[in-house]
This record gives sequence, structure tokens and C-alpha cells, in this order.
Amino acid sequence: MRILLRYTWRSLRRVSRNPPMAVEFPFHGFNSIRPMSQSTSIPKKLLRVRDHGYDNYMEIEKKVRKVLKFQSLILSQHNQTLPVSRLDTLAGRIGFKNHEAGAFLLKFPHVFEIYEHPVQRVLYCRLTRKAILQIEQEKQALQAQVFPDAVTRLRKLLMLSNMGRLRLEHVRIARAEFGLPDDFEYSVILKHPQFFKLFDAEETRKKYIGLVDKDPELAVCAIEKVREREYREKGTDAEDVRFSFLINFPPGFKIGKYYRIAVWKWQRTPYWSPYEDVSGYDLRSLEAQKRMEKRAVATIHELLSLTVEKKITLERIAHFRLAMNLPKKLKDFLLQHQGIFYISTRGNHGKLHTVFLREAYNRGELIKPNNLYLARRKLGELVLLSPRNARVDRELVSYRRDRGHDDIERLKREYVDNGPENLGPHNAMEGQAASDSDFSCDALVIELKEQNLLTAAPVFGSIGCSTLAFGSICCSNYLKYGFHLHRPNEYGGPHG
Repeated sequence: MRILLRYTWRSLRRVSRNPPMAVEFPFHGFNSIRPMSQSTSIPKKLLRVRDHGYDNYMEIEKKVRKVLKFQSLILSQHNQTLPVSRLDTLAGRIGFKNHEAGAFLLKFPHVFEIYEHPVQRVLYCRLTRKAILQIEQEKQALQAQVFPDAVTRLRKLLMLSNMGRLRLEHVRIARAEFGLPDDFEYSVILKHPQFFKLFDAEETRKKYIGLVDKDPELAVCAIEKVREREYREKGTDAEDVRFSFLINFPPGFKIGKYYRIAVWKWQRTPYWSPYEDVSGYDLRSLEAQKRMEKRAVATIHELLSLTVEKKITLERIAHFRLAMNLPKKLKDFLLQHQGIFYISTRGNHGKLHTVFLREAYNRGELIKPNNLYLARRKLGELVLLSPRNARVDRELVSYRRDRGHDDIERLKREYVDNGPENLGPHNAMEGQAASDSDFSCDALVIELKEQNLLTAAPVFGSIGCSTLAFGSICCSNYLKYGFHLHRPNEYGGPHG
């Protein structure tokens, strides 16, 4: 007995001194120590790998969002102009700090213009011609795609929900992403009663949008069309592409052997379509849970495909989480599939998460742009234009104005000294040319007066002469020196 106890004690000491070696596997930035073998399933938590193409896109988008806030502030003012003296007070409402708004406006001279009122001698801020033209183009592109594009998007969005309805407030928050106008409740929902119905309530937040009938022709996902194209063009095996997604990992993403096997198995896992009703299925088994996880990936993929720019913030997706059976931890869930989606944290100091559909972009550019996307992109181009070009243009305009002002002052002095009968050309050649152009110039002045484009009375009011006569002289000098005749309220600002 004593010998048996001694042998057991020695064997236990030997095991405690030399434990079995654990095998270390480098796995995407994690050092997971496992005693036996590596699992061939996609891990639940992965570190985010940056893609600078999308992050650079969001850096521009961050500036555009601030510019849009200032644009809406200026357009909401009287005559669409904003006094510089009230700039800090009003800019505080949209999140700007004190003395920050003025410096921000000077960074984008192609969007905002600061000018001095000719009578009041007060500085005002207004939008430039290019910015106003971009706003009009975006409005036209938005109205042109309301039917049938925006209507179809809203129908498919409602078909993705479990009950065939969504809260009106959630759709209103994400209306810009889906290409819906601001008054979509009237211009889209109530205007098409054959497609939509509105569940009215006393409070606006409790209103719901519902579908009248589900169209089976619309129950086709965008990924299914991609699979069909891949099968026809590249001749891929039907079993390989039947349930697969296009995967394009970001640069620097480490793909190990076991992770590659896990992705291969996941690509061939069958799942139910996002447009299919799964309320009658038994979802308690492990196989059903795997199918539901892949169905959630397909739902988010289809949600991004319905957007105009193939991107949407994570907070907007969270609004539809309960209605579309999406998981609770959306960020961790999307990080498991970095080859399909990309999450950018640029903007709002890392508090805003923007989800991109990777297959729709190439080096930060949308592969298949639409008219609304191109119209919105022009604002980003104005933001990126160099301020030097705007300064040169303004110097040329001020030079022309100085020359025109000196010429008008010379004409006024000649009128006071010589009278109206001696005011005009000094030789026969000029007299003949002036007589030939009298009719056309006077006709132009009369037309401008009728359209309220020319106001000469305030300039020459102190001189006892006809406004129309001096209007023709003023018009000829304006045309001579390259001046442009603007409407008094073309920019929305008060003019003298």
C-alpha cells in the first residue's frame, strides 16, 4: 500500500511540473490559445480593419453635412440672406461654437458668399449661384425619380418587415437615404392608395405605413440578380453561387486557413429569403438559427441595395431591427462579415457609424451612379474646390465694378456741366453708331423696366432728367463693361 501511494505521488508531481503544451494560433489580431484544434466557424467578435477609400469618402461627407446645415439655416431666413452680426447666435442652434461659424463660411467660398449691402453698409451672407443651381438640380432629380423608383423602394422596404408595415417616423428619418421627398406622406403614400395605406393615430409617432398587397414580382433580392449574372457570364457552378455572397475583404485583413474554411462553409449554408414569411417555421433548432443569421445578412444587404447611395447609418438600421428580425448587437454582427459590409466611424467624433455595401463601391466611388447621387455629389465638388479660384473671380468682378462706376460718374458730371442736349457722342461716327443703337437699347431698357430688372431712379434721382433716358445710358455702359443685370432678389438678398 505504501509503495502504491509513493508511485501515485511521484506521477502527480511529474504531471504538475510538465503540463501539456497549448497550441497558439494567430487569428486576425487575436491570439487564441486552444489545447486541441481550431474551430472552423466564423468567430463572433472580430476587430475592424480600416479601408481608407471609404474613410476618405466620409471625410468629405462630414464637411458636406455641415454645409447642408448652414444651407438650410440660410434658406430659412427672410430673403434667404443672413446678417453676419447674427451669425454666431443662429449657428449655435445647429451645433457650432462661438466664433466658429465665420471661419467655416470662409473655407467654402464657392458655396457661401459674404457681401456688403450697398445702402445699409451691413455684411450679409448668402448662397452662391453654383450652390443655388446645385439645389435646383437635386430637387429636379428627386422629383423625377419619385415614380416609379421611390415608390418601388418603399414597397420593397415594407415587404421586408414581418407584418408588412413600418412606423412613419422611422421612414421619415431615413427618407433621404431612400430617395423620398420631404412631403412623401402626401406625394407618395396618399397619392398612391393602390399600393399604400396609412394607419392613422392621434400622435404622429404612432402612425404606421402598410402595404395593400404584396407583389411577388418585387420579392426578388438584389443579390439574387447578382448570382444570376455571375452564373451566366462566368459559368460558375450553380451549387457554389446558389446561397453565396460577393466577398471582398479590406486591405490588410488576415485570412487564416481555418477562417477560409469557415467562410467556405458559410457561403454554402442555405437560408430563407428576406421577403419570405418565417412566422410558421420552427426556429429552435441549431440549423434554423444558422439560417436566420444568414437571413439577417441578406436583409441588411437588401436594405442597403434599396438606398440611393448604397450606404446608411447604423442608427437608421437599428430603427428597423424589431420589424425585420435583426440581431441586437448590430455592430458586432456586421463586423463578422467585413467582406460584405464596411463600417466607417468617421464623422461626429466617432459616434456616427456608416455602413457601406462593399460590392457597390470601387475605390470609394459608386460603380452604378444614379441621377440623384450625381446631383448630391456636385455639392461635394463645390466643397473641394480651391478657395483661390473664388478669390480671383471676385477680384475680376470688383475691377469691372470700379470701371463701370467711374464711367457712370463721368456721365453724370457731363450732364451737369453741358446739359442733356450736349450729352452724347463727340464725333459723327459715334453719333451714327449711337443713332443705330438707340432703338435697340431703348427697347431693352423698356423691357427691363417692365420685368423690374433695372432700377435707375435711386441712382439718378437727384438729377432732374428722365429715368428712361439715363436708364438707356446706364444699360449701354453696363453692357460695355461686361456687367450682368440681375434681378433685385435673385440671390434672395436686399439690393439697393
